[in-house]
Amino acid sequence: MSSLIVGIIVGIVVVLVIMLVALGTRVVRPTQRGLVERLGKYNRYAEPGFHQIIPFAERMYKVDIRETFIQAQPQTIITNDNLNAVVDAQVYLKVKADEQSVKASLYNVTNYENQVVNLARTTLRNIIGTLTLKSANSERGRINEALRAALLTETANWGIEILRTELKEIDPPEDVQETMNKVVKAANEKVAAVDFATATETQADGQRRAEIMKAQGVKQATILAAEGEARAIQLVNEAAEKYFVGNAQILRKLEAAERALAMKTNVVISGDTELLDVIGGLAGVVSVPPKPTVDTTP
Repeated sequence: MSSLIVGIIVGIVVVLVIMLVALGTRVVRPTQRGLVERLGKYNRYAEPGFHQIIPFAERMYKVDIRETFIQAQPQTIITNDNLNAVVDAQVYLKVKADEQSVKASLYNVTNYENQVVNLARTTLRNIIGTLTLKSANSERGRINEALRAALLTETANWGIEILRTELKEIDPPEDVQETMNKVVKAANEKVAAVDFATATETQADGQRRAEIMKAQGVKQATILAAEGEARAIQLVNEAAEKYFVGNAQILRKLEAAERALAMKTNVVISGDTELLDVIGGLAGVVSVPPKPTVDTTP
């Protein structure tokens, strides 16, 4: 009977030990880090892997060290030119993986994600409130850097790292948006009109240059024709001086022959040696003297 009782007690003890071991087993993933507290006091840092804690006496808190982002909810901000702009932003951050940073993310701040959202919204109001709506839209990079710098300063002892900030939207009121769209449309139409005028001017300039080149060609052709005619007159004068100086009768005969040829009239030219020599000379033909007649009479 006593052996049975002892066996039961041993079995109960074994079951209790197994239950305690199971209750005290914790697994820390590679994307997490753990903090173990014993009786409400920090005890040790838990790296990734299996860890055993004392049930009911110790407690493990796990912290995700992956990069995450939080959404700063849209808010209406009055710009420096008294316009209401709806602004939205995102903040990318993560908890540093070292022991001190993980402890700071749990012990130095209550719900750091909530706190970062509030800080981001307040900082955006301070930054954009000093800018006009136009400059706020054109200087997004500077606003992002200013927001990140402010968050880094404010969260320096929270154990987190502000990786980057993104200003998502800066929406002006509807009436202002319509006016801006009209201004952009007018500017685009102005640019298109300037481009069209430039193209038209370029085309007109090309046509003008073509007309100038054409006129210059006609002028050059006229000059060449005039020079040709002058040269022809010069040759005629030279021929006249050569053949007809002091012999007006031969010149008149030649002119009469020229008129008759122009009118396609049959002309009978006598065997005037001088006239034939002149015509042959003008044509570049050298006259051949007739052969002497041999008298064969016995």
